[in-house]
Amino acid sequence: MAGVVTTRRGRRPAAGGVPLTFEVIAETLREQIRSGRLKPGDALPTQTALMREFGASSLTVQKAMALLKQDGWAVSRPGKGAFVAHYDQADADDRDHPEVTAPARGTAARVEALERALAEAVEQIAELRARVVVLEAGNGEQSD
Repeated sequence: MAGVVTTRRGRRPAAGGVPLTFEVIAETLREQIRSGRLKPGDALPTQTALMREFGASSLTVQKAMALLKQDGWAVSRPGKGAFVAHYDQADADDRDHPEVTAPARGTAARVEALERALAEAVEQIAELRARVVVLEAGNGEQSD
């Protein structure tokens, strides 16, 4: 079939076509934020609630939430859940204009993104160190 990309989870038109379920979930939540139904600081629906509402798997909901967080629309609070990101004061005027569709790029969202990136970098460094230790232990018997 020309123009159709087959993936592990099914087929999707190559030119973009119909959005995947995680994209639909993310866009639905973005629209609720843009419309003011969900305000900065409000808790986002739980994973279970989104799974039920969209008939989606937990992985699909997790992908939607990751996309929202990556784009600055949401932040996580460990042990408490996901929340709508806060706007910077400079963004406050834009919230009054319905044509604005940019994500809430508040300071809290940026700090969380940086913390997440730092944590990932620390994990990668630890993995690399472990590999070096293994390699050096294996090469320790050989003389230079």
